[in-house]
Amino acid sequence: MATQRNTAPLFRTLLLAFLAACAALAAPAQAADVEPASIATADGPRNYLLARPATPGSGPRPLVIVLHGHGGSAALALGQGGRASPLARWLAIADREQVLVAALDGALGGDGRRGWNDCRRDAADNPATDDVAFAGAVVRRLVDAGAVDPTRVYVMGMSNGGMMAFRLALELEPAPAAFAAASAAMAADSACGAARRPVSALLINGTADPLVPYFGGGVGLFRKDRGTTLAVEAAAAFWRRADGLAEAGAARRLPHRAAGDPTSATVTLWGRDSRGPQVELVRIDGGGHIEPSIAERYRRAYERLVGWQNHDLEAAEEAWQFFRDKRARP
Repeated sequence: MATQRNTAPLFRTLLLAFLAACAALAAPAQAADVEPASIATADGPRNYLLARPATPGSGPRPLVIVLHGHGGSAALALGQGGRASPLARWLAIADREQVLVAALDGALGGDGRRGWNDCRRDAADNPATDDVAFAGAVVRRLVDAGAVDPTRVYVMGMSNGGMMAFRLALELEPAPAAFAAASAAMAADSACGAARRPVSALLINGTADPLVPYFGGGVGLFRKDRGTTLAVEAAAAFWRRADGLAEAGAARRLPHRAAGDPTSATVTLWGRDSRGPQVELVRIDGGGHIEPSIAERYRRAYERLVGWQNHDLEAAEEAWQFFRDKRARP
């Protein structure tokens, strides 16, 4: 009898190649200077990309840590791979606002794909690396060099990177002033503890996300084997309580910008003082597993797999508006 061949690894490889082809677009104009860097950790050398303003100012500046999604890379997150990436807008922000951006590379997990050791205890394929220590080492290097203001460290991640952003908000010392998580949610079976201090939180999620369900549950596209998460609004409530904010928030619907975009965006904000703490939830009704963007648009073939992309806001710009006035608290 012929032995049945396991075609799952081949199928996943072909699917990843197809997703890359679908997402590919012209690389965005690069405003900041991007240079590769590495740093020694207990897990061995770890790599990252550092973006500096093309015309740097003097003195310590804000730092934004950017975390790619599962199977991605720092280069792809910053649009270096010739494909659309809403997170690549951080390069223009870096130059305009005199910000440093450190895009970190995740480690290889059990499935051979690069990712992060976030708080999901039941995501068996996540790497076992100490990614909190990695991020902390990068921050300390830049602070010790006098390049970064330690009270103005921020984090933004997409998908698995967004879930890692939750972990950094909980465990990074000193704490980031604020973080943003796109298409991500908090772990239902969590290896992380309670919040230790107030950290401002921005959550950006689509209600029709097929990978990270808005209302909680199993994570994954075709197989829900990437652990489980809480509902997004439960995560917003977690940080609202941690930040000592009132239960009622102020909601506003964003103007619709693009014909043919079936999604809509509603922003709910808890906390009136932009200097923090605040919690903001950007709910994309009908949106998929994809960062909203006005300029960085994915092709329709990609949207058919991961859901509709909203074009009513620029995710990185929304994050910077949320970050810029906030300072870390002891």
